[in-house]
Amino acid sequence: QVQLVESGGGLVQVGESLRLSCAASAIHFSPYVTAWYRQAPGKQRELVAAVTSTSIPTYARSVKGRFTISRDNAKNTVNLQMNSLTPEDTAVYYCALGGDNGFALGNPRRYVYWGQGTQVTVSS
Repeated sequence: QVQLVESGGGLVQVGESLRLSCAASAIHFSPYVTAWYRQAPGKQRELVAAVTSTSIPTYARSVKGRFTISRDNAKNTVNLQMNSLTPEDTAVYYCALGGDNGFALGNPRRYVYWGQGTQVTVSS
């Protein structure tokens, strides 16, 4: 059974950094697009960043220049380095894996496997 397990969330102050990690098991990781989504209370789930199987990244406008997504196919992991955090970054962050099914990177329907989420809280 495929599992995605996120780690690294927590409570930080404005301007601080966090590094999220997602480890995949029971799946050959490298052909998949990997992504981080987030969902804040009362808001829709939104794409934060994605990286293709060839390591081409895409970022939401709100995090570009502050967040960096990276993947390690040998370790079946995808990471999200988050710098200069603001209260607007507070959300549950989800790791996701998706194939080439015709949906855009920003469409949650692109992604077949999802992690359980990890809470990130940025306090002012």
